[in-house]
Amino acid sequence: MFDLQPNPEYGLEFYDGPAAFLSVADGYLALDPVLNTVLATSTERVRDDELEGIICDESFPRWWLVVRSVGTGGEVVGVAMRTAPFEPHPLYLLPMPDQAARGLARSLFERGELVEGINGALPAARICAEEMGRLVGGQVEIHQGVRLFELGDLSAPPLPAGHLRLAEPKDTELTLAWFQAFMGDADEQAGRLRGPENHVVEDLTTIRRRIDQGRVWFWEDAAGERVHLTQSSAPAYGVSRIGPVYTAPAHRGHGYASAAVAEVSRRVRGSGVRVCLFADLANPTSNKIYEAIGYRRLVDLANFVIRRDGQTAAGSSI
Repeated sequence: MFDLQPNPEYGLEFYDGPAAFLSVADGYLALDPVLNTVLATSTERVRDDELEGIICDESFPRWWLVVRSVGTGGEVVGVAMRTAPFEPHPLYLLPMPDQAARGLARSLFERGELVEGINGALPAARICAEEMGRLVGGQVEIHQGVRLFELGDLSAPPLPAGHLRLAEPKDTELTLAWFQAFMGDADEQAGRLRGPENHVVEDLTTIRRRIDQGRVWFWEDAAGERVHLTQSSAPAYGVSRIGPVYTAPAHRGHGYASAAVAEVSRRVRGSGVRVCLFADLANPTSNKIYEAIGYRRLVDLANFVIRRDGQTAAGSSI
């Protein structure tokens, strides 16, 4: 038997829709928009899709969470979401009190919600994963550690041959292919087993929308060949996030990523927003590149998987 009594110090409020969640969490998300970038942009994207009449897939769990401190008049002290459409549909947690993170795991266990992946800020994600692992009798492992950076003083690197250009409709299929290759290549570069490609939630329609919004860039070499892709997210609370950053395997080591990220970052900041990105802690090359062009370390996050019955759930990326 486990103690599943709710924590009297913190209240957990679940929301089925993004608009209702944002009406409550808006002020909290605005307090630290860089740290909150993933949850904010993901939630606003779902809200905007609903406003446009785009029907969401309801075959997987989808909810948002507000954590309130009971002892301080209901102050919001944490937020989380479960909206990832790919297996294992991981939770995503932002900082919250340790007791609230444990309470979330107990609440989900009590209502029979299967959780095999938990991502987000430390230590909240780790505490929630460890409690869920204890409850289900599983083992918790780190699939990926990531670091959040924010752009400080931009330092332009030496420019390789070629130039940066905005993606065009003719680039749609290659953009999708490189999005699909990004996660698997990142796993290999970090020394992990290549993960499944079902992490990619984009399709040709969503890629076309991103291109039409001017959020995807290609670096073309001197011969006009597309050798690198960098994307920026739509701003949320005054912050835009760079990523994915992908160089075709045959063209790596020529400085295309450094040049493209620096120039895209300059243009995005020029629009009046702050700029951030995530880097895989197991890939020292990307971390070195980002710091060299002026990105400064903010906080580390992690993606956890919970192994049950001898099988490890698929990991997932922030």
